[in-house]
Amino acid sequence: MNYNEIAKLVMSRLVATKDGGAGNPEDHMNLSTWEWPQGVAMYAMMKVYLKTRNPADLNDIRAWYAQHIRRGLPVRNINTTAPMLALTMLYEETGDEMYRPLIEDWANWVMTGLPRTEEGGFQHITTHDVNEEQLWDDTLFMTVLFLYRAGVALGRRDWREEAKYQFLLHIKYLHSQKTGLWYHGWCFIGRHHFGEAYWARGNSWFTCGAVDFIEWLNQDDEANDCVKLFILNAWKEQCLKLVELQDKGTGLWHTLLDHADSYLETSASAAIAYGLLKGVRLGLLPPACAPAAYKALEGVLSMVGDDGTVGGVSYGTPVGDTVDFYRTIPIQPTAYGQGLTFLMLTEALAL
Repeated sequence: MNYNEIAKLVMSRLVATKDGGAGNPEDHMNLSTWEWPQGVAMYAMMKVYLKTRNPADLNDIRAWYAQHIRRGLPVRNINTTAPMLALTMLYEETGDEMYRPLIEDWANWVMTGLPRTEEGGFQHITTHDVNEEQLWDDTLFMTVLFLYRAGVALGRRDWREEAKYQFLLHIKYLHSQKTGLWYHGWCFIGRHHFGEAYWARGNSWFTCGAVDFIEWLNQDDEANDCVKLFILNAWKEQCLKLVELQDKGTGLWHTLLDHADSYLETSASAAIAYGLLKGVRLGLLPPACAPAAYKALEGVLSMVGDDGTVGGVSYGTPVGDTVDFYRTIPIQPTAYGQGLTFLMLTEALAL
């Protein structure tokens, strides 16, 4: 089976769950919901469309957004912002002005309505928790990428500058100077990194999100070279450490990156593989990283079942106060597991 066939199989398993009423917000395998797992999946679907230009894919994406806009969107927070990223790309692609007011209104909310931490960071408020004064690595993928793309699409330099600042601030507080890896979260109250865990999927949000962000900055004539270099160096340091920690047998990564006794986790491995594959393709990483990238690709594909279900995916994970907390997260199929595998395959299709 070639990569294109696998990609179709992975997404068919997810699309099959798109119907069924309002959906259950706790069902991370359900496309009927507007939340971060679905946002990840829609971003991957949009990237595939931009490669294939298949009109059927574009129609599916437009239909998904139309359904949710008719139904009414949920309360705004960091995680419910995630589907706005692909919507902004859809607007850039189609020029359909019906999307513009929603994009503009949501981006204005991010700028003025989203709670801020000390130093103006985006507080990781979610559907269930306020998370006062907390920065999480998830935020960059879920909200900051959208804000930057909205700034590009609507010609708002202030939004693009805010997105760059958020990347720099999150690097300041979540990037480990000891290892190059990322802590899951930081809290200004008590000034600590919770359990000080190097959680795989948390790290992978930066691995896959930053490489796209760097690519966009390289396309922006107004982008500051020192900002690009700072983000690039933090990303490269992380990638090189991830290559060192890769499980040599399977090509995957452990859910606690530096704990070989924690389980191997597929969604993080897919996102890391995407970052490594794209980094090698763009010349941002040395060619010596290519074998690890290809090994990760094959490792993730080995976890795809005959029906397209991606196995070995850990469920949604809040910040843990201990390292052991991450060992206990249950494994089950999710929309983001499908979506991140699909995202990885967008780079495989470029090989």
